[in-house]
Amino acid sequence: MNRTVLLIEDNEQNRYLTTFLLEKHGYSVVAALDGARGIELGKTANPAIILLDIQLPVMHGYDVARALRSIAPLQDVPIIAVTSYAMAGDREKALAAGCDGYIEKPIDPDTFVSEIRKFLPPE
Repeated sequence: MNRTVLLIEDNEQNRYLTTFLLEKHGYSVVAALDGARGIELGKTANPAIILLDIQLPVMHGYDVARALRSIAPLQDVPIIAVTSYAMAGDREKALAAGCDGYIEKPIDPDTFVSEIRKFLPPE
């Protein structure tokens, strides 16, 4: 089973924690610091899932989600918005842009990986 996670996150601490939790559970993490680089890595990394921050430099996360969805091999790859955007309507905006799920920051280290697994096929 493919256990590669594409993490598009500009905040170093968030990237570190997310990577630590995922690697501890046997996932391989490929990280991008901005949306443009995330799109490029999406084309080559063959991710099983994409974790996408919404507030990014270079490109906004909603635009990144739309761009990822336009890449044929990524059309069925789950994209999960992992974001501090928690106002009314933010979840709906993420889903409308092409995300399959939405997790609010700060993430809960005790439940984060199990939340991600909900979007992956059973092992």
